[in-house]
Amino acid sequence: MEKLLAPHPSASRTLLGSSLALALAAPGSFLPTGAQAQTAGKPATLSPVTVQGDEGDGYKTDEASQAKFTAPLLDTPKSVQIIPQAIIQDTNATSLEDVLRNSPGITFGAGEGGQPLADRPFIRGASSASNIYVDGIRDAGGQTREVFDLESVEIIRGADSALGGRGTGGGSINLTSKHAHLGDVASASLGIGTDTYFRATADGNWQFSDTSAFRLNVLGASGDMPGRGAVDYKNWGVAPTISFGLGTPTRASLGYYHYQTDGMPDYGVPVIRQTGTRNFPYMTDNGILDVDRDTFYGVYDRDYRKTQADIGTLEIEHDITDRLTVRNATRYGETLNDYVLTNPGDGQVKYDAGTGRYWLLRGTKTRWQKSTTLANVTELTGRFETGRLKHRFNAGIEMSRETTKNASYQFSNVSGSACPAVFAGKMDCTPLFNPNPDDPWYGDITRGPLSLDARSTTQAVYFFDSIELNEQFSVNAGLRFDRYRISGESVPRGATAPVHDDGAWNMFNYQLGLVYKPARNGSIYVSYATASTPPSMSGGDQDSLGVTGANSLGDLKPEKSRTVELGTKWNFLDDRLGLTAAIFENERRDAQIEVDPGVYAQAGKTRVRGLELGINGRITPKWAVYGGYAYLNSKLVEGAYSNVNVGDPLTNTPRHSFSLWSTYKVLPPLTVGAGAYYVGKTFGGSGQGTAGGGAHGTYMPAYWRFDAMASYQVHKNLSLQLNALNLTDKVYYARNNGNHHADFGPGRQFILTANLKY
Repeated sequence: MEKLLAPHPSASRTLLGSSLALALAAPGSFLPTGAQAQTAGKPATLSPVTVQGDEGDGYKTDEASQAKFTAPLLDTPKSVQIIPQAIIQDTNATSLEDVLRNSPGITFGAGEGGQPLADRPFIRGASSASNIYVDGIRDAGGQTREVFDLESVEIIRGADSALGGRGTGGGSINLTSKHAHLGDVASASLGIGTDTYFRATADGNWQFSDTSAFRLNVLGASGDMPGRGAVDYKNWGVAPTISFGLGTPTRASLGYYHYQTDGMPDYGVPVIRQTGTRNFPYMTDNGILDVDRDTFYGVYDRDYRKTQADIGTLEIEHDITDRLTVRNATRYGETLNDYVLTNPGDGQVKYDAGTGRYWLLRGTKTRWQKSTTLANVTELTGRFETGRLKHRFNAGIEMSRETTKNASYQFSNVSGSACPAVFAGKMDCTPLFNPNPDDPWYGDITRGPLSLDARSTTQAVYFFDSIELNEQFSVNAGLRFDRYRISGESVPRGATAPVHDDGAWNMFNYQLGLVYKPARNGSIYVSYATASTPPSMSGGDQDSLGVTGANSLGDLKPEKSRTVELGTKWNFLDDRLGLTAAIFENERRDAQIEVDPGVYAQAGKTRVRGLELGINGRITPKWAVYGGYAYLNSKLVEGAYSNVNVGDPLTNTPRHSFSLWSTYKVLPPLTVGAGAYYVGKTFGGSGQGTAGGGAHGTYMPAYWRFDAMASYQVHKNLSLQLNALNLTDKVYYARNNGNHHADFGPGRQFILTANLKY
């Protein structure tokens, strides 16, 4: 048994002096792909490349990084948004959640599901935490992802199991990592700010032969959450890569990624429930307890969260001919998510007449979760003609094995803050409206037996083809067949011993789109796509066992999703500015629900109809813009037997959302920028499964948030950047679990960063 004592972590301010010096002297990168390799005269690989420009020019990207996209984005009949490095840097984003603020319609779930205290994005009404990829390979495990080794973030909306395999039908996110390349380049940044903000990064690329290069990215960061000083973090990471054969027909790269965190976890403030022992007083309109933003229910002497990710990738590419390339990538990764925290929403509330106050008996939530992934992908990319038809294709075979182990912690020899008499001698109480995180807590924390030990395997084949019929019409098609199996042991709720369960499913998915080009710079398309969600991940969060209900996994079939979309994409101003628009319907069906008391059937159904608009690029040589608008009309069509939520909007799915970031070069050395972000009223909930509307639960009120930036080029190698985040210090909720808690968004923060490049 493992014994742990977890004091409040300190916010170290180590300057990484030796690491930064090493990074500038010997640069490298993580998870390379040959898509960036080039010869002096022509590309040495047929894989699409992400086009990046100078600062201020890189707001528009014309190609996706994955070879599965066999046409430029302009001619791809699907909603695809790419958030490039320039946006990440200008907005001072440091996490995946920060980056996706620039993608309207995407929200994040709070805790619960299979990924508590980890990235839980919702896309078009569906939890998509298991639909996150790095360079096209599924990135499993409970993680809160950083950006120090990212080149861009690609968001694919709608059913897309043809692209990535099992998914929840709302969409997926692909993280494109930085790659080694020919040439010597180095950069470093040092940022300091309010709320003890500190962040240092270095990125360098060193060419050590005509065809070889080494790249290194390093990170050190620490600070407090603005407006919630009790919540802090301390993170560091390193990502080296060595690549050979760059600019030749045969290329090989070996990369490693390490990232770890240590901080104080935050489960926000309670939502109000008037049932059982959780009788929170004073109902509010939104169902969230009305307390100040800095109210913190955790305990410094007990709560902690530590995560770690270690991922290695070997990739080999070979150009068989100038029209045909074969690629093989092998990846092994381990992630750990380890925490003990206070869950105020699971606590008990009682009024003590002696003190004249309401008291909270703190609830707790713990987890030790370790996940591993071993994956191998082999694919063939090329071009050919059949008569007058021109083809650009990608065909591949994917094999993977994933494991997930979960356990909880147990407390013993506990002593701490006393409770009033109404709690009959219990400990760990605090005033409900004025909690004290300095309350004493002493005890032993030991890890209990595994509550989940699951193993899954996937064997898949896929094929994509863009067929140019003539100058105006093209067809884009994709097919994928998956053989997915999961088995293992879990402890169902209420049970005392592990139960074995397993299931295996064959899943066939496809996408089909027709593109019409009325002009060289524009396209109009219609498309249809499908997705499959195995019963083991019906919550959209991770592989799991012990499905609630009378059925074992093997008795259930995958949920099905479909997307119908009509859209248009245009490039203007000599291709500097891109505009997109799409209307769509996403439907998800066959979710397991309780149709009568104790009777279960796969009859759950949801529907999201919407409109999405996007803009990216440059209006003038000095004026750059990036943003969009999303309208999501969601509905629970068929739910549980009580029908209490049928007809309600889905949780974590605001009807209106908007983002716009813009910069303007006032003077040759001076650029100013500003961002406006709007998220409409958003209903909360655990988001698990399809059944779960929100109108009868809690909700987050609509809010506006404004950011600003100014950058000054002091020297050709040095620039200074000042960011003001949440400029008006707006108090808002960023995440909401309707059954337990709501999490505040960060308050106002000022950050000054020095960027060095040569």
